[in-house]
Amino acid sequence: MAKYFDVHPDNPQQRTINQVADLIRADALVAYPTDSCYALGCRLGSRDGIDRIRSIRRLDDRHHFTLVCQDFAQLGQFVRIDNDVFRAIKASTPGSYTFILPATREVPRMLQHPKKKTVGVRIPDHVVTQALLTELGEPLLSSTLLLPDEEEPLTQGWEIKDRLDHVLDAVVDSGECGTEPTTVIDFSGGEAEIVRVGAGDPARFE
Repeated sequence: MAKYFDVHPDNPQQRTINQVADLIRADALVAYPTDSCYALGCRLGSRDGIDRIRSIRRLDDRHHFTLVCQDFAQLGQFVRIDNDVFRAIKASTPGSYTFILPATREVPRMLQHPKKKTVGVRIPDHVVTQALLTELGEPLLSSTLLLPDEEEPLTQGWEIKDRLDHVLDAVVDSGECGTEPTTVIDFSGGEAEIVRVGAGDPARFE
């Protein structure tokens, strides 16, 4: 049965943030709000978390997981970025974008695309997510909370609790969040390739 945390959207209660972070450190799988929509998140090295996300979303091994990072300095530890790409990403973060880039050795192999050795990264513009990332001190391994055979992601904390109570450890609810997944830009080939159009404006990468 998932624990339910009601968090203030503008001034998240530090005690609650600490409780959620402690659960994640203890290998919990949580649903949490972002600036695009709800996501599933677990600690960076959690094999159990990865397996559970794959099971909930019915994902194969070619799916790109995302490392949700606190800031650009943290993001730079996990992906390789050349100067041109650096400027393009820097100008677009924080925001509703996910960038696919070559992974560094800091990224566990089980998170990398099996052939391309890439990983998704993003910096969200969301107060509650940022508070959680600050407390954790490392990225959250994440995937959009989009259930199989459904076109729209889940956007209400109470509904997520109701429907996924048996497969999650916690739900973080801070009220309304976005309804669209991030816009995904693949920079792994050197040039920007728009993989998915979502909440972030893709025009700057066209």
